[in-house]
Amino acid sequence: MRVMGSETEYGIHAPSAPGANATMMSARIIQAYATVTRQRAAGGAETRWDYTDEEPLHDARGWTVDRAAADPSQLTDQPPVLDAEAVALAYGRQELELDGADETGSLLMNMVLGNGARLYVDHAHPEYSSPEVTNPRDAVTWDAAGDVVALATVRKVAADTSLPAINLYKNNTDNKSVSYGSHENYLMPRSVPFGDIIRGLTPFFVSRQVTCGAGRVGLGQDSSTPGYQISQRADFFEAEVGLETTIRRPIINTRDEPHATADKYRRLHVIIGDANLSQASNYLKFGTTAMVLSLIEAGQAPKIEVHEPVQALQAVSHDTTLAATVRLLDGRRVTALDLQWMYYEAAAKLAQETGVADSVSGDGHTHDVLVRWESTLTALGSDAGSASSSVEWVAKKSILEGYRNRDGLDWDDARLGLVDLQWSDIRPEKGLYYRLLSNNRMMRVVDDGDIARAVTEPPSDTRAYFRGRCVSRFGRDVVGASWDSVIFDVPGLGKLQRVPTREPLRGTQALTGALFDRHQDAGAFLAELLGQNPPAPRA
Repeated sequence: MRVMGSETEYGIHAPSAPGANATMMSARIIQAYATVTRQRAAGGAETRWDYTDEEPLHDARGWTVDRAAADPSQLTDQPPVLDAEAVALAYGRQELELDGADETGSLLMNMVLGNGARLYVDHAHPEYSSPEVTNPRDAVTWDAAGDVVALATVRKVAADTSLPAINLYKNNTDNKSVSYGSHENYLMPRSVPFGDIIRGLTPFFVSRQVTCGAGRVGLGQDSSTPGYQISQRADFFEAEVGLETTIRRPIINTRDEPHATADKYRRLHVIIGDANLSQASNYLKFGTTAMVLSLIEAGQAPKIEVHEPVQALQAVSHDTTLAATVRLLDGRRVTALDLQWMYYEAAAKLAQETGVADSVSGDGHTHDVLVRWESTLTALGSDAGSASSSVEWVAKKSILEGYRNRDGLDWDDARLGLVDLQWSDIRPEKGLYYRLLSNNRMMRVVDDGDIARAVTEPPSDTRAYFRGRCVSRFGRDVVGASWDSVIFDVPGLGKLQRVPTREPLRGTQALTGALFDRHQDAGAFLAELLGQNPPAPRA
């Protein structure tokens, strides 16, 4: 069991208003979902984000960056500000009735959802941060639920014909030198030396893209060199290790912001992955990374050091034949598949030793991840095209090659860039990925019913259950929430009540479900939870 989660910044575009401000459009997306959730949630829908415990400038290497020296994009501990009047002017309207605006007229920029997730504006993009889960299958489920949330916002905005329609894309670049993130988070013991994490993960991240890259038309940050590559993100990385996420992007990010009991846990913030629509690619991304972290914790990660990892990362991405080699510091030259096989064999050995991979008595996930990891590497090593139903970059390349062969297109033809973009369109009637999925040409890991439930229901086995149920059950009394706490403002109590949630495996359905079942009133709920006398019932 490992606590994990995803963060997805969606590409955003208003076709009929190409000059529209992206931050304002993103705010409109959050506002639209506030309207959707208010229609179905009791006592209100949106709960504001609590920034109290945010610490984005702490570095895992042992220091804290001075705020004056930090890039503004690093200051994620302060809320963005955008008022309704600015939005109205941006869309050419003198008056604007905002269903998602609060009582002051300010537009919502942050929401905590009933499924325990966060939806907010981040760096001029709408971002969905999934609730905490404990296994890769659930990571795929609640990540895909974010796509359904994003789709609901697109539909809601499109229904208002007085405003330009907004399209969202699950990709990582506008192919004009701008990249936006798809991050992963994994909880691990703080006792593990960070140097071990760097050494154990760097070769893995250099090569991981062959199983979970999303594919991209164009080489270089601005796509000025014709071609097709494995990863959406690889060309945007410039450092091996660092704190930044939007400039000088590092392979290993050092942000030390645990969102949990700090002396017990470290939250590994992974910024190098692609945004995956393919469930199988996403599943391997989470599952294999979790296994490698277990190897590092056990001191059994392969002893490999890659020469010039940033250059190696990009060399791997640019070679879709998978034949390119990277140099190791011991003088060997190996392919990305060779590196992945080294990690697979070490993970399989550890799993056998610990018993977690047993198909009957194991943890229920490790065995399946190992089977899929092995079969994917085998397919990529023999005939990459045979992995097109599972590996996203291979599936996209197959579609693009079909257009190239049919119409005689070179890789620098703008039409191929549009096909690349259409792949990531989250609207099922438009997105090419969804067309393949509906024709059973993409492998499923979870079904649509599970994803639909995850849009409104939190995971049952982490603190996200407590957070989500508080929002959906007591929305009008919850004035703030974060990964670390839920804040109530209940009439009659006299002051705000902050309920800490620093232990990620507490606040589960098993521990708190009966408490929620017993109470419809927030005051009585808090009284039992905190051992206090309940206030007078709300009039």
